[in-house]
Amino acid sequence: MPTYTPSAETGILSDPAAHAGSQLDVAADLLALLRDTDTEPRPDTQLEALTLAVAADLPVLLWGEPGIGKTAALTQLAAALDLPLTTVIASVHEPSDFSGLPVVGDDPAEQGVPMAPPDWAVRLVRAGRGLLFLDELSTAPPAVQAALLRLVLERRIGALRLPPGVRIVAAANPRSSAADGWELSPPLANRFVHLQWTHDHDVVVRGLGGTWPRATLPRLHAEKLPDAVDFARRAVCGLLAARPGLVHRLPSNETRRGGAWPSPRSWDMTLCLIAFATVAGSSREVLSLLVRGTVGDGPGLELLASLDRMDLPDPELLLADPERAALPERGDLRQAVLDAVVAAVRRRPDKPRWDAAWALLVRAMETGAPDLVVVPATTLATLRQEAWDVPASIEKLAGAVSLSRQADRAAARAAAVAKAGR
Repeated sequence: MPTYTPSAETGILSDPAAHAGSQLDVAADLLALLRDTDTEPRPDTQLEALTLAVAADLPVLLWGEPGIGKTAALTQLAAALDLPLTTVIASVHEPSDFSGLPVVGDDPAEQGVPMAPPDWAVRLVRAGRGLLFLDELSTAPPAVQAALLRLVLERRIGALRLPPGVRIVAAANPRSSAADGWELSPPLANRFVHLQWTHDHDVVVRGLGGTWPRATLPRLHAEKLPDAVDFARRAVCGLLAARPGLVHRLPSNETRRGGAWPSPRSWDMTLCLIAFATVAGSSREVLSLLVRGTVGDGPGLELLASLDRMDLPDPELLLADPERAALPERGDLRQAVLDAVVAAVRRRPDKPRWDAAWALLVRAMETGAPDLVVVPATTLATLRQEAWDVPASIEKLAGAVSLSRQADRAAARAAAVAKAGR
């Protein structure tokens, strides 16, 4: 029977169990207030990249140090997209949990032995939709990683196939900070879009104050679909046609094999992401995260550079009307256009085209940084044939070329003095 003790203030007998229960109720109220946070639309590049990859139905792997907020981001994403969240800790499961458990039927010789899926897979199939979160992927041993291959690529667990409404996101810590960590196997790594998950100071401070960024699916513009697919195919096929060595390049380093690297599979994923980013009007920063997270930094940066060049004006159109030519504002793109114009004159040299190229260089100097015309002007001058008169427009470029050469000579002298002083 309960023991009653007198209260120190009133002397009235009280039940300690009832008092403890009321304090737990107050503690529960306090915890509820602490968990009561809000969200707001706020630019967040990595969150936008994640939601775009989820919209494209591609498996995503978030890499980040422990405590960086990967699990919290996935929980908030599932809530924002109204998807039931199923979390599976890969490292505490056996391979059979993903490949299926054999179940002996009435007549195995006649019916075979079916592979029974785990309960979480059955719940996902029944729901028809959801967000499957494979956590602690880098602590899963090689045998479990091998069993995950079919789940990630084919969406199959045992005899079940996950419905199209299920999205897959995983999280991993770098091996240096993972508990008994393993490098990801190359076949498994090549099935993911790898995103480096870092913390943003302002986001964390505002979030701890009660307001986190809101994850929303990108708005896709239906009228852009055919053009986006055509653009993505031209971009990827154009790069691989010029750089066949990038079609498949397995890194020699074990750590890099566990990340993003180029293969026909990852290029297909990249093509899909470019199309989605184009339809959604995503920023270059978001596209950069996705592309480099799929085929790696080197090939990804080459692809981004080729995307820029795809939008550059045709050199022949510029030579046809140099006075009204529209040149890119960005210095690297403008330099590429001017180099392309000089290359076009080199391929088919004649006096009118040579004169037009000089006029274009003058326009570039008048509308942008003069130093960008130095190299193209020097190269163009070497293409002059003996019978061609020097155009008057060259006089306008002489100052920029002379100044650049003086600066080069001054830099060379400074480097020589510094070397002598050592």
